[in-house]
Amino acid sequence: MKRTCRWGRMDYFAHSGRSDDRGHWQLLRDHLYETAELAASFAVRFGLEKAAFTAGLFHDLGKYTDAFQKRLAGAEIRIDHSTAGAVVLCDRTSGMDADVAQLIAYAILGHHAGLPDKQNEFGHCVERRLKEFQGRPDPAWENEIQAELTSLMPPELLRKLSARTSREHASFDLSVVTRFLFSCLVDADFRNTEAYYAKLDGLQPDREWPLLQDLLPNFTEQFDAHMARLASDSDVGRLRNEILAHVRSGATRTPGFFTLNVPTGGGKTLASLGFALDHARLHGHSRIIYAIPFTSVIDQTAAIFREVLGEDHVLEHHSAIEDDAAARRDPDALTGRAKLRLAMEDWAAPVVVTTNVQLFESLFAARNSRARKLHNIAGSIIILDEAQTIPRHLLRPCVRMLDSLAHLFGCTIVLCTATQPALDESKFKGGLPLEGRELAPDPVRLAAQLKRARIERVGPMDNAALVEALGGAPQALVIVNSRKHALELYREFEAAGLDGVVHLTTRQCATHRREILEDVRSRLKSGQACRVVATSLIEAGVDIDFPAVWRAEAGLDSIVQAAGRCNREGRRSWQESVVRVFSTPDYRPPPEIAGLVGAMGRMQGKHEDLLSPQAVEDYFGEVYWQADEGLDREKILADLKINQRETHFSFRTVAEKFRMIESGMEPVIIPFDDMARKSVDQLGIKEISSGRIARKLQAYVVQVPPKARAKLIQNGHVAFEHASLRGDQFAVLKKESLYDGGIGLLWEAPDNLALEDTFI
Repeated sequence: MKRTCRWGRMDYFAHSGRSDDRGHWQLLRDHLYETAELAASFAVRFGLEKAAFTAGLFHDLGKYTDAFQKRLAGAEIRIDHSTAGAVVLCDRTSGMDADVAQLIAYAILGHHAGLPDKQNEFGHCVERRLKEFQGRPDPAWENEIQAELTSLMPPELLRKLSARTSREHASFDLSVVTRFLFSCLVDADFRNTEAYYAKLDGLQPDREWPLLQDLLPNFTEQFDAHMARLASDSDVGRLRNEILAHVRSGATRTPGFFTLNVPTGGGKTLASLGFALDHARLHGHSRIIYAIPFTSVIDQTAAIFREVLGEDHVLEHHSAIEDDAAARRDPDALTGRAKLRLAMEDWAAPVVVTTNVQLFESLFAARNSRARKLHNIAGSIIILDEAQTIPRHLLRPCVRMLDSLAHLFGCTIVLCTATQPALDESKFKGGLPLEGRELAPDPVRLAAQLKRARIERVGPMDNAALVEALGGAPQALVIVNSRKHALELYREFEAAGLDGVVHLTTRQCATHRREILEDVRSRLKSGQACRVVATSLIEAGVDIDFPAVWRAEAGLDSIVQAAGRCNREGRRSWQESVVRVFSTPDYRPPPEIAGLVGAMGRMQGKHEDLLSPQAVEDYFGEVYWQADEGLDREKILADLKINQRETHFSFRTVAEKFRMIESGMEPVIIPFDDMARKSVDQLGIKEISSGRIARKLQAYVVQVPPKARAKLIQNGHVAFEHASLRGDQFAVLKKESLYDGGIGLLWEAPDNLALEDTFI
């Protein structure tokens, strides 16, 4: 039986309940107001609460139709309910409010399918949807919703936008404003829908985290105690204490951009955390986000943070497998417990340790699941570890995004590295305001005091020459530029009978690599033979110390990072700790590396010490100058423009083009240990969400070329586990003997046969 409202019309519902008894269905008015209020609460920190409230209030206006109500009752009909609110909003605003309504319209139109393009050749875009929309909502909505559609842009934000001297910067800023409104809306929509179904089931989703500001007194006390335990009266210990004290003293400075240029061994990870705790306490920041370039060291950093701050307050978020099935789900297409299985990351934790890929690809995402977290980035302290690893072809968009986060959304951003890229606006067109914002005490002096090694260019070396060289070096590290070279060199080392040979590349899953690194550290400490052949994954922050390093030619930043694995603990003199840089006559460097080798060579002619901050700064300046337009190779900034007060934002196109990792690889899950095998077995249990299992399996993934994975699947050696339930999300290695304990995954064997299958 239909219920009627006080105006005598039928009630309109947002979501159906468990039965035909509509007394338990969610009223549309309730959903709209609750979503609007929640979205507004998310936007308070950056002053857009009125615009976010409006987005929430109008996002489901298209459900005020008989057709949608019939769909809720079980009719098999397709209804576009995401366009009506955008149409009405744009029709009813004028002047500056109409400009803001354009931004809100993107969010409303995309709150199910993802942020759209303003125009595209496929037709599913803002312009066409607004122009061709026919299904106006029932006028009843005006009796239930009271909307104030003036003064949607707060004066403070308008002042900041007007202060931009570059139209390009202002246009990009407004595209980021749109992303943050979208984030507020989609997170509020999901949360309200989830809460409704949870209440029906008598459940309470546990989504709440303690506030960083409430935790800071205890965090600071624990940090101070941890640093006291690490205190040392050695020369290095005293220098680290000086660095820490100087960095923490900078916490009183105005929020914005900072650089932290500390050589390997100077304790920059803990120093940056100490700064973040003090700076957040003084300036009211809501979150600390620590972004790392490679998954190979994220667990190492997360473990340090947990040891210092406690197990319960650090969210570690990196995933080689995205929960695509959950990401595509429509919150209105699910009912009941399915709502509670949505494992969308919202980064509500007070401390987040993540990867550059997760951070930047989320900031440029169009998809709801990745964009949900954005509003929780506002007001954060973001520490970019190894900032020089931002891919050059995306450097300009990344710099613009960082600038918007600091300028409009209250973020403090620390570029933390031993090889500081030349991103200052005085050295880099469109750069950042970094002048006078260094946190470390005298980086030039620190580089001299913490010098651990020297660089020596030794010319061409083929594999035979490397075998001979390492024959006289029982503990040594060789870093090459490709997995192919690493594998072939490893096999030649073994064939030559060298002791303690270790292979370390992304052929191995992360769990396996952690075990290998622990074994390597043990061998080095006990004085056993340990000759490691690795790719560049070992360079960025891996805590490991070799007496000698050989490095295939690459950019100076990579050479400096390789040097950070040589005499890392300072047990030997820097004169006897040599990083030998060699060319590889039989292995052409990848194109992205080949272009940097020449710039590295020119620095040798200009600087006596290639490990000095001056050499690194000159190197990056030349590399960026040469790249020029290649620093936005995908023309992303051109896709986010405003012309004559009309937005031309191509969000979906940008998301497709913004890829920090260009490998084009595809994941294969390795059942490496009991934990992995148990998680694979859980794929057959429909009550366990894909997102939950994906996070457990992320440390067991090897990325392989698409053609190789297709061949593995064709030959039955890899299969999509429980495809009827999970689709093509979880490709699992079935022929476990293809995963060699010393090498990792071998996919190049004839027809992908297992090792024992190659013998007759």
